[in-house]
Amino acid sequence: MTEKTSLWIFGYGSLVWKPDFKFKRSSVGYIQGYKRRFWHGDNYYRGNKDMPARVVTLVEDDNECTWGVAYEVTGSQIEESLKYLNVREAALGGYVTKVVKFIPREEGHLPHLALVYIATCDNPIYLGPASPEEIAAQISTCKGKTGHNIEYLLRLAEFMRLHCPEVEDEHLFSIEAATLALTPFLLGSKQSIPAM
Repeated sequence: MTEKTSLWIFGYGSLVWKPDFKFKRSSVGYIQGYKRRFWHGDNYYRGNKDMPARVVTLVEDDNECTWGVAYEVTGSQIEESLKYLNVREAALGGYVTKVVKFIPREEGHLPHLALVYIATCDNPIYLGPASPEEIAAQISTCKGKTGHNIEYLLRLAEFMRLHCPEVEDEHLFSIEAATLALTPFLLGSKQSIPAM
């Protein structure tokens, strides 16, 4: 039996700007059959037990696709990244893993399989659907161990504008607009959030 020498991991939330693990290379692209939604709770990184934050998960939808970043890990990076992500995403975040087909944006690059972390509705901290205004009200007040929930939202929106400018993510951008309407002082600082 041969050991796997390479693994791709697809990120669609904070992993797009903050993977926090070593990787060989990364690629912007998308997966089909899923839509990104701010329907999952976070009571550690961006919120707490009393005020859970809103973070993204994927919801199955045959007519949708979700853009993000796939990271290739090789050799010892495979075990190191999975160990780290199993704590970050599974143990603390309540996500489960699935294998999906990733389609790179770059021409000439073939689709390949990638591991993705998804929170399902049977997770105890799954919050479910809500209006953009309700989600924005929650995001604007939550803060956790790695920062404010607003930062999470704005960095994700900024990633989409910089790396996927032709993609209109109505769910994401409507929540961003509703959040900025609640917190107008952020309008000036929104542009200063560094893209990573």
